Formats: sequence, structure tokens, C-alpha cells
Amino acid sequence: MRKILIIEDIAETRAWLTEIVLQAYPSATVDQTATVAQALALIPRVYDLALIDLGLPDGSGLDVVREMRAAQMPTLCVVTTVIGEDSSVVSALSAGADGYLLKEYPAAVLARQLDQISHGIPALSPSIARRIMDHFRFTGPAATEPGLTDRESEVLALIGRGLRNTEVAQHLNIAETTVAGHIKSVYRKLGISSRAEAAWHATRMGLRS
Repeated sequence: MRKILIIEDIAETRAWLTEIVLQAYPSATVDQTATVAQALALIPRVYDLALIDLGLPDGSGLDVVREMRAAQMPTLCVVTTVIGEDSSVVSALSAGADGYLLKEYPAAVLARQLDQISHGIPALSPSIARRIMDHFRFTGPAATEPGLTDRESEVLALIGRGLRNTEVAQHLNIAETTVAGHIKSVYRKLGISSRAEAAWHATRMGLRS
């Protein structure tokens, strides 16, 4: 990893993350930004790795992840946050993040996780990795794909991105009640009961919209 970008609005945390990055990659060049707008302005530059906070003053760090993916940048995007809720993890992975690290872990642990990226190992905090494993162990179809219709797959992809029913209806030009019916059918076929679980399955099935 030669060029690394840190997107974090708290100066002390930026400095802390920079130290961690240099522990993992001593010869790397590190750029820092504090807002979504500043990060988006840097997208034309090619970074090997970006550490991205979720809660930024002018928006979500996931907007940066999505823009990098839309621009087909080769940058590995790793969310670095204090937010450990399932919904946030799901949203990050659905947006195209390559890792999810919690800042609550010691610097040495985070540096080791970042170093593993160069060996093809996803950067996931231990607690996040365990929850992902638990999810696939206890939910959803184990061996076969559910028999979703094309429309149900479209709806699943959209709610997996975090869109509300009204937004899905507008996107697909169908009634909101029709969307609700499709979601009910998707939940039944997948054996799930929440949007967080739906997003996990959308990611697993490679659905994008």
C-alpha cells in the first residue's frame, strides 16, 4: 500500500489513524480529509486504501464509498467507525466497503487488520467477523437460492441499499402497496424478518441496482 487516504473529521483521530497506518505500511504516503466534499474532490487520484469514517460533517462516509465504486476506482475502502450496529455494517458492505473496523480496538489490533489487507484478508474487526459468521450460520437458505421473481430481486436490491418503500416505488414506478407485497414475499422466501437481514442476502446474492 503506497498511497492511503484517511477521511475523518476529528483531528486527534486522524492523527491516531495515521500512526496506525504507518505501523502497517511504514513507507506509505498518507493524505487526510475531514469532509465528504473534500474526499470526493480527491477521487480522481488513485489511492490503494481509504479509511472512511461514517459520520462526517456534510454527510455519510458511505457516499464516498459509493462514488468510488461508481467511478470503478481500485481503492480498497475500509470503514473505520465507533458504530457497530448491524444496520450500519450491512449498509457499508452493501455500498461496496471492503472492510469494517471499530475504533474501540487497540491500535496494534487495527494495524494488524490493515496489514492483512495486503495478503487478501478482509479488514474486519473480530466482533464484526463473528456476527457475519453467525448470521450465515443461522439465517437464510443454506444450500439453494430462493426462487425470487425478477421484480422481487429488484426490490431486494433496492431495500438492501437502504431505500424506503416510497423510494423503491418511485424507482420502479409501481405502487407503494405493491412494493410492500413484494417485500412480504421476499421475507417469506428468504425466511427473514428485517431489512438488515434482507441487505445481507442482497449482498450475498450479488444484487445491485
